[in-house]
Amino acid sequence: MPRPLALLFDLDGTLVDSIDLILTSFRHTFRTHLGEAPPDERWMAGVGTPLVSQIRSLVSDESLVAPMSQTYRTFQLEHHDRLLKEFEGVRETVTELKARGHPIGLVTSKMEDLARRALRRTSLDNLIDVIVAFESSPRHKPDPLPVLVALEALGVASQEALFVGDSPHDIVAGNAADVSTVAALWGPFSAEALRAVKPSFTLSHIRELPPLVASIETRSKP
Repeated sequence: MPRPLALLFDLDGTLVDSIDLILTSFRHTFRTHLGEAPPDERWMAGVGTPLVSQIRSLVSDESLVAPMSQTYRTFQLEHHDRLLKEFEGVRETVTELKARGHPIGLVTSKMEDLARRALRRTSLDNLIDVIVAFESSPRHKPDPLPVLVALEALGVASQEALFVGDSPHDIVAGNAADVSTVAALWGPFSAEALRAVKPSFTLSHIRELPPLVASIETRSKP
């Protein structure tokens, strides 16, 4: 009998609503060091990639990257629990999928300690079997390596998994890892931006995920 599909999830914008936290931290950091912040959409374009990469893409002075990264992380830790929000239906849906026997992994570009804090804050920590965070891989989304690391940790092949993410970086990484991808339209990225990178599926709400998974598993049965 085939094993239940392994389910990989991005964190920010997929399992947790951290957009206010991310943008507030970004604005504070750039105003502290440079006096002003670029438009929000320039920062949002890099969400899903490592923090240092995002900062490096927006500043011309490499010597600012480390102190700005520290300012961002310090501010985010201070305001994390106040600004982090839950997406409606996430906890219940992931709980349902876990109860059905699906292995569940997290693939995030965040530092592991902050990722774990977000999971604890939203009561998802006991539902995740494997965490692939910034420290887990030398390369990061949109590179497929973090997805491949998660598959190896869960002991599954690419054909036995789905990767659910809200950003084009997630979808590109999953596609490159030969994993079926699910674009999460409840996150901050537009349907147009996500469909442009060719996800296998798109969902408007996380509650649509269990029926999709069941349908895929039914079709794959001999």
